[in-house]
Amino acid sequence: MLVTTSTFLDGYKVPQHLGIIRGITVRSRGVGGSFMGGLQTIVGGRNTIYTELCETAREEAYQLMLQHAQQHGANAVINMRYDANEVIQGVTEVLAYGTAVVVEKIA
Repeated sequence: MLVTTSTFLDGYKVPQHLGIIRGITVRSRGVGGSFMGGLQTIVGGRNTIYTELCETAREEAYQLMLQHAQQHGANAVINMRYDANEVIQGVTEVLAYGTAVVVEKIA
């Protein structure tokens, strides 16, 4: 599956737009993660606990988006984006979305 943040793919034509697709996950910090992340915040520098939590959430949302695109018969996603919102304190929604398309290589 080809994925781009652009509205087109160089070397491909888009004969069919299949619509908006998305992958969404909602993640929360566990007590241990909050405690260790808080300690890293006090010390300063790169916060590996929260970085890993964010990366895991984005990857999960991305994979769910790809599944949704495949269910619609797409072989590519254009104009892909991420969004994140705090649902309640400590609980974050991460959304990966874009336009599912069928692309064909230009000869």
